[in-house]
Amino acid sequence: MSMIPNSAEVEPRARRLRALILDVDGVLTDGRVTYLPGGHESKTFHVRDGLGLQLLVNARIRTAIISGRASEVVERRGRELGIDPILQGVDDKVGAFEKLLADFDVSEEDVGYIGDDLPDLPILRRAGLGFAVADAAPEVRAAAHVVLRTGGGRGAVREACEIILKARGAWRV
Repeated sequence: MSMIPNSAEVEPRARRLRALILDVDGVLTDGRVTYLPGGHESKTFHVRDGLGLQLLVNARIRTAIISGRASEVVERRGRELGIDPILQGVDDKVGAFEKLLADFDVSEEDVGYIGDDLPDLPILRRAGLGFAVADAAPEVRAAAHVVLRTGGGRGAVREACEIILKARGAWRV
């Protein structure tokens, strides 16, 4: 089970969500980057995270990525899953978050965010429902509404998607 400080607080927050925003490295991946010849890189994604995100999209919950790094493989994976927009190479994550709020026409309370490290803290603290992966930095775990039981790149995003969909009565199995 997820480590939920106050599940009575989490369920209404999850039910309200209209969007989920994700970091990539350490959230959709385990945080490792492998450099390949020719300037390319390799990252590994978990298929269950992908299905969870597709289920959110099917439930009409917007999804977006805000990442400080830019990678072709992230663009490809995000497009496969229907994530839109995919904001990469972002120096100002808070500015990107505020733009997404306006573009999606939602308030902070309507947005969930999944993070793992210090650059995620400002958004995590503002989001209506903040998730930290199990292996997130201690400061991120302390700031989150929910600390997921799973680590980044190992199904944590799927776990968050299930929490959201179950709270909304949209988990269909």
